[in-house]
Amino acid sequence: MAEPTEAPSRKPYFLVFGALMVLTVATFYVARVDLGPFVDLVAMVIAVTKGALVVLIFMHVGHGTRLTKLTAGAGFVWLLILFGLLMADYMTRGWLPMPGPF
Repeated sequence: MAEPTEAPSRKPYFLVFGALMVLTVATFYVARVDLGPFVDLVAMVIAVTKGALVVLIFMHVGHGTRLTKLTAGAGFVWLLILFGLLMADYMTRGWLPMPGPF
C-alpha cells in the first residue's frame, strides 16, 4: 500500500487567485480606457494569461503526467480547428449572391 504523501502547499493557489483578481480588475479598467485599436489586443492578452493560469495551476496540467498534457494539448488543437472553421465560414460569406424575395 502506498505511503500517505504530504499535503500540497496552498501558497501557489492563493498566489494564482490573487493574480486572477488583479487581472480581472485590469480587464475592467482596460474596457473603460480608450486604447484605440489596441483594446482588443490587450483584453485578449489578459484573457489568455488568466486562462493559462487556470489550466496550469488549478487544473494541474503544469505538474501533471504526459497523458494529462497530451489531453490538454489535444483540446487546444481542437479549439484551433473550430476557430479555423469559424473563420472560414465568416470570411466566405457574401461570395454567393443572396436570393431575392419570391
